[in-house]
Amino acid sequence: MTELHLSVALQSVGTPTLWGITIAGIVVLLVLDFLVTRRPHEVSIREALAWSAFYIALPLAFGAWLWSRYGSQQGVEYLTGYLVEKSLSVDNLFVFMLLLAAFAVPSVLAQRVLLFGITGALVLRAVFIALGAAALQTLDFAFLLFALILLATAAKLLRDAISGHEQEVDINGMRAVRLLRKFMPVTQDYQGTKMVVRLDGRRTLTPLALVVVAVLATDVVFAVDSVPAVYGITEDPYLVFATNAFALLGLRALYFVLHAALSRLVHLNYGLAVILAFIGVKLGLHWAHGVWKGVPEIPTMASLAVIVGVLVVVTVTSLYATRTSRSDGGGQGPIVNASGGDGTPR
Repeated sequence: MTELHLSVALQSVGTPTLWGITIAGIVVLLVLDFLVTRRPHEVSIREALAWSAFYIALPLAFGAWLWSRYGSQQGVEYLTGYLVEKSLSVDNLFVFMLLLAAFAVPSVLAQRVLLFGITGALVLRAVFIALGAAALQTLDFAFLLFALILLATAAKLLRDAISGHEQEVDINGMRAVRLLRKFMPVTQDYQGTKMVVRLDGRRTLTPLALVVVAVLATDVVFAVDSVPAVYGITEDPYLVFATNAFALLGLRALYFVLHAALSRLVHLNYGLAVILAFIGVKLGLHWAHGVWKGVPEIPTMASLAVIVGVLVVVTVTSLYATRTSRSDGGGQGPIVNASGGDGTPR
């Protein structure tokens, strides 16, 4: 282990007790969310705002505790990482929105689908975070590898944004969905919250099972981008996990708050491309600094300022660019390629 990696490990705030309390708290919150969604119902804006306020206040309060307990360095790293993950989670919501529309998910079941997606994302992030921590401890070029992943992702986002490429969802093109249909039949209609029913004496999947699998499949792609991004802010696995967990836990409520506004964030991909490219450069400089001490590094406080500035700019420019379509009551929403005509899975 190099001297740099050893110092990072010693500075970790994630004691076994804190890890245990955090994981237990996340499990409790997930169980609470499943209890809330046990009886399918349409989510009112009042309910969504209340849950969103709770899931924003909770990570901010936790950040304040971290700051007071461990100091400003860890506090700033946590806050910056949380902003990065929350920004990337909004992009998750775009894809979730497309999947829900493509599978024609009834509005009363939407939050149950989102909750399954969030739970799966948390498990996948935990696996990727553990792998990332192991890579950083054993491979000297891991920082450079993460930097290249982020730069490649930023380039793709920027290329899609410039070309006007719309996010699309091709249900029949998803390998996981095709595989399920090969082994089990699928009902034409949703059966409440059931994912498997018995039809004509045979176990049969419902469309809910397909959309949950599709959401989980997209979680893998998002984990590949988000975990290296937050490792570019902090090398503490605990802070990486905490920022991911808090950013994901509030997605269910945030979806219903931002559902109408998501289509107006037309410049979000530009902002995410800039943020990911910036963090990629930061990681590259960090790796180069380990090779030659004369290479400067980007301070975490400067990273926070850049990220906040980019998010503010793209939000303002997006709202300004879509002001005309909003006043006309129109505006084209996201394009959905469901390959089924009416959006019903076959």
